[in-house]
Amino acid sequence: MVATSPIEPQNPTQTSGQRYLVSSDLPLAERSPNQELLPLTAKLNGRDRLEIGGCDVTELVERYGSPLYILDELSLRTACRHYRDALAKHYPGESLAVFASKAWSCQAVAAIVASEGLGTDVVSGCELQTSLTAGVSADRIVFHGNNKSRRELEQAIAAGVTVIVDNWLELETLAKLAGDRADRDRPLPVMVRFTPGIECHTHEYIQTGHIDSKFGFDPDGMRAVFEFLSKTASLACIGLHAHIGSQIFETQPHVDLPQVMVGWLQLAREFDLPVNTINVGGGLGIRYTEADDPPSIDAWIETVAKSMKTACERAGLTELPRLMCEPGRSLIGSACVTAYTVGSQKTVPGLSHYITVDGGMSDNPRPITYQSLYRAVVANKMTAEATQAVTVAGKHCESGDVVIKEAALPDTEPGDILVVMGTGAYNYSMASNYNRIARPAAVLVEGGEANVIIARETDEDLMRFDRLPARLTSAR
Repeated sequence: MVATSPIEPQNPTQTSGQRYLVSSDLPLAERSPNQELLPLTAKLNGRDRLEIGGCDVTELVERYGSPLYILDELSLRTACRHYRDALAKHYPGESLAVFASKAWSCQAVAAIVASEGLGTDVVSGCELQTSLTAGVSADRIVFHGNNKSRRELEQAIAAGVTVIVDNWLELETLAKLAGDRADRDRPLPVMVRFTPGIECHTHEYIQTGHIDSKFGFDPDGMRAVFEFLSKTASLACIGLHAHIGSQIFETQPHVDLPQVMVGWLQLAREFDLPVNTINVGGGLGIRYTEADDPPSIDAWIETVAKSMKTACERAGLTELPRLMCEPGRSLIGSACVTAYTVGSQKTVPGLSHYITVDGGMSDNPRPITYQSLYRAVVANKMTAEATQAVTVAGKHCESGDVVIKEAALPDTEPGDILVVMGTGAYNYSMASNYNRIARPAAVLVEGGEANVIIARETDEDLMRFDRLPARLTSAR
């Protein structure tokens, strides 16, 4: 038996894994997924094990290996429906939610989102191709990015998606490409991104609304941008975009943003630009720990919609603009968990007790990048008392490869299945092959059925792009 750091008796984390299962008495369809620590379908089965989507997590690992991303389809669909239905309920004008696919771009996710009536926001040629292949309608795709290549711009034009213009180089390139089209008599619809000068209390790397940002035009240059567009027959500016950051719990920034953007719309119309869409971006946060208290999806949409209506009334606008938003993390973050297998353990007397899992920073780089916090349960010991505070370490050759510090867990042993919650956003999409470790598989679970949506990489996959010059092979 190894020594461990004890849990203080008054510590609220001194309970079993059951405490993470339910945080609301509402029916599943009414619970806002971003406010849950585990997916909506998570429950304890008769074998003291965690189930998600009707599937025993321990059995999923036995079948598909670990690490393993487990995506709950119902949670993802519910979040989509909350955005779609809240927009219809709170905003009387036309509206559309588009999934910020950078959170997790793969065909299965894009197909689910599209089937629920949402579009996608893409930031690369392959993200665009992924959405199109999955069946997302081109008129529901917007193309972001601060340094789109000429090839990507050509790809966007050919596909018929809306480009959100980020800078002067892109604007001038698009004007020329649009003018060279066979149907150049029909202006290419574009939207323009500006930095609104609104900051939020979030990690500095994911603040994008303040003035000193790599994204978007500076608002001081707005008149020059609008004047250029008014004189460029090949382009039609149909909308304005701004985004203020990510993992935001505050509502005041989303009250302020529509006020600012309606002012931009008025200025754009002074230049006779056909602006009819305001895209407020996304940014709503999720619950990673017990201390997190994000607004519900419905409450966030209500705040944005009410502010937009108020701003338009004050501006004397008789017709509401089309309202777009771009949720990413709040759609998919809480819908997924990552299952690991516990391996070695180490105690540093008087300091720390480590347990090691078979993944880490290659499948979840957020802790080492953003110092992000997570919670975990032992899937095969859900009712066991949390008796120790441990550091969950990854297997990579980095001292900073720590998944969770001070995780409250029951006694663990090699072979136990550790489940880290809230890993649907930016885990797979930011995963790497550091130390030449293959990226995990992902399964979609629903109604007791599991389907692989991303195959596990193999050593051969990692080496297939290697090229060994002949002079090196002959020297062996």
